[in-house]
Amino acid sequence: MGKLSVVISAYNEESKIEDCLKSVQEVSDEIIFIDNSSTDATVTIAKKYTSSIFTRKNNLMLNVNKNFGFTKVSGEWILLVDADERVSKDLADEISRVIKDGKKIDGYWIPRKNMLFGKWIEHTGWYPDHQLRLFRKGKGTFAEKHVHEMIRITGETEYLKEHIIHYNFDSIAHFLKKTVMIYAPNEANNIEEKGYQFHWSDAIRFPVKEFLSRYFTR
Repeated sequence: MGKLSVVISAYNEESKIEDCLKSVQEVSDEIIFIDNSSTDATVTIAKKYTSSIFTRKNNLMLNVNKNFGFTKVSGEWILLVDADERVSKDLADEISRVIKDGKKIDGYWIPRKNMLFGKWIEHTGWYPDHQLRLFRKGKGTFAEKHVHEMIRITGETEYLKEHIIHYNFDSIAHFLKKTVMIYAPNEANNIEEKGYQFHWSDAIRFPVKEFLSRYFTR
């Protein structure tokens, strides 16, 4: 059975990080924790679960530090988990089985249950929200261009059945903070880099298009 290394990258997540670490404690052989220069108790909590803690600059391109974490693992397999995610017991059992069975697979897509304001969002494109999070060391990496990009795998992939649970937004204030400070600037930069010139009408067109796509099409 291959050794499993869990990689977690976090910034100021003292209210969520312990539940995350507890959820991966049994399935992991080691936990690689990347601290993005937290100013709260995040690192103090992490030290209860691992000694492999690396402090890095808090980069708005979140995947830079995740890629760094991949280079520090000693296991044959890597599982990437975010601070606001939890590995269910059923998923932990399934991961252990697929690693043990020896199939020539290099990565696995995991369905994700997104919880918004305490509710599971099952429709409008939010589910099953497959994420490629389990892969062999050296076979996966982020391109570091977009905060919502997927890990790129060299090799064959399959899908798991059990879930990662994602506690996405706790409140409207939390939603607005992440959207304004991280998601919107990153999305705008990516669109501009492709040569698009923004117009004032986009402030109306983009939201309407998104609403029609999610509420009616999906």
